[in-house]
Amino acid sequence: MRKQLVVVMALLVVLSVVAAQCAAPATQEPAAETGEYKLAVVLPGVTTDADYNTLGYLGGLAVQKDLGVEMAYSESVAVPDVDRVMREYIDNGFNVIFTHGGQFVTQTKELASEFPDVYFIGEFDAPVEDAPDNMWVIDRNFHVPFYAIGATAAKQSQTGTIGYIGGLTLPFSYAEVHAMEQAISDLGLDVEVKPVWVGDFNDPTKARELTEAMIAEGADVIVGSLNLGMFGLFEGVKSAPGQVWATAKYVDKSNFAPDNYVTAALYDWEKPLTDIVQKIMEGETGGYYPMGFETGVAVQMPLRNSSDEVSSEIEQIVADVQSGKIEVVKDTTPIE
Repeated sequence: MRKQLVVVMALLVVLSVVAAQCAAPATQEPAAETGEYKLAVVLPGVTTDADYNTLGYLGGLAVQKDLGVEMAYSESVAVPDVDRVMREYIDNGFNVIFTHGGQFVTQTKELASEFPDVYFIGEFDAPVEDAPDNMWVIDRNFHVPFYAIGATAAKQSQTGTIGYIGGLTLPFSYAEVHAMEQAISDLGLDVEVKPVWVGDFNDPTKARELTEAMIAEGADVIVGSLNLGMFGLFEGVKSAPGQVWATAKYVDKSNFAPDNYVTAALYDWEKPLTDIVQKIMEGETGGYYPMGFETGVAVQMPLRNSSDEVSSEIEQIVADVQSGKIEVVKDTTPIE
């Protein structure tokens, strides 16, 4: 555990240095090429989490680098503060506002209606009803790669029981579980998915407790849909009395449990953000941008700690989803 914490702290220090060097606060002179467009990135967490927030921040940096657009960001913005933060950016001349997180979509929509000359980019897990003409909606479609994750976990399992650990009981999390169940049903496998929710995406202690409880109930593959809570999940699978495997989300996290890690649902906000800002610059003021295997989503391949046969089967499943041969249903029905 101590060794893993040292690795995590070292990674966070490196990312902190990068963030300090690259950030361009709204109150400072532009660090990038000046122009007609200025992008503000609003993050719910820190840029150094090597996870969801880092990905959003890197997306903003890509826009700055590839399109020559000035970029500034605010991190650790709580929902009650996001309206104020967006207004401050607008007051400072920023005319493209990106809020990274579905929890911000309501305020983003409201300000888009109030400021028709400013372009807004929000995130949600479905099209936003009556979205203003100056608002882009990124549909994260988290359920899409979880079909392949579910197939992987089912084929990897020796006990016929796999666990899913989420952060909060949100619609996208329900959709992830249902996508896993769809894959298992399509494959005709007798495997049970047991989902639980920590109540927090960033609580390693609780995540470890739930992981150990699931393993005690027979689960030998734990699917993680967490942020910093993944560190607790990894410690739980590593300390298991028998062989237990894990999958992750957002980025490659194999270093934290190299003997237990199988794969991850990977995400990239660089392409979605650069695509959308480019469209804005070309006069397309708003629209719907679904993420998928061609627009920022991937399953980490080849599989780790798995057979070549299973890895090949999952590669084919991903290809079939990408081609449309397999349609992954977005089912957000709550799970009791």
